[in-house]
Amino acid sequence: MNALTIRLLAVPKAVPLARHAVREHLGDAEACPDAELCVSELLANVITHLGEGTAVTLRVTGTGRAARTRVELTDPDPRAWPVLRQAGGTEESGRGLALLDAVALRWGVTQGPDGKTVWCEL
Repeated sequence: MNALTIRLLAVPKAVPLARHAVREHLGDAEACPDAELCVSELLANVITHLGEGTAVTLRVTGTGRAARTRVELTDPDPRAWPVLRQAGGTEESGRGLALLDAVALRWGVTQGPDGKTVWCEL
């Protein structure tokens, strides 16, 4: 299976670069806009909850011809697990996982020896 793997620092300027890499990898695939959205939200969560400059690994498996595309973001903190919540109408944050949940077929978190991986399938 064709995979894209990128090691990067979770900083705001990395978000459009990661989205571009995903777009290049998937081409004109139907899942591409959703995959780009998921990458943006996962990176934003790391920046917000773990801090700017956290080293992460982005992995996208599947291509434009694959039945499913899987997006994974691995970070070094095994304790800070994402939680799906309902943001209030006036809150400025808290909608990222709700967006991911809305576009993904399924998503979850996998504990690893040196951190965790948040993943979704499209």
